[in-house]
Amino acid sequence: MENKQSSNIRWHHATVTRSRRQLLNGHSSVVLWFTGLSGSGKSSMAHAVEERLYQMNCRTFVLDGDNVRHGLCGDLGFSEADRSENIRRIGETAKLFVEAGIIVLTAFISPFRGDRQRVRSLMPHGEFVEIYVRCPLEICEGRDVKGLYKRARAGLIKDFTGISSPYEEPEVAELTVDTHLLDIDQSVDAVIRLLRNRGIIANQDDC
Repeated sequence: MENKQSSNIRWHHATVTRSRRQLLNGHSSVVLWFTGLSGSGKSSMAHAVEERLYQMNCRTFVLDGDNVRHGLCGDLGFSEADRSENIRRIGETAKLFVEAGIIVLTAFISPFRGDRQRVRSLMPHGEFVEIYVRCPLEICEGRDVKGLYKRARAGLIKDFTGISSPYEEPEVAELTVDTHLLDIDQSVDAVIRLLRNRGIIANQDDC
């Protein structure tokens, strides 16, 4: 989809800056980008991490693949071009949340490295944290809570990642979580540990 640049516009600088918002919140803002096959556990992890962060008084928001397609990206299909545009919109939205001082968690298959890299390039270094939710295809397919793999195998869904469309694994993800080996609490612990090690949240239970 063509990306047209608006004309006759200018950037307005706010007096309430991102640094002031972060100071008020008590933590840094960042994008936690959960990527992986359908059924790998991206949404479950993102929401569980958000719940943990909420309990720590952090300011958060989850952008979930299915939810976003009910509104912001409701006009897009699942062709390669539409998927790229979907991720572009999410990236720009996530950038706004980061500017607002919020920890934004995104749960999208986002199968193409180039699309993920473009979102990474929108953020200053260190503010895009790619989390690869890794799970073997056969296990994801065995879960198939939405019945999508079955429909894809039957030829009822075109361009389905892992079946008729590729998934390009991250090469430099900040964190890889093997959800077929770890339970949800262990997976969340790994993410929280990463955030603490990177200084995004404090090393105690309160942000």
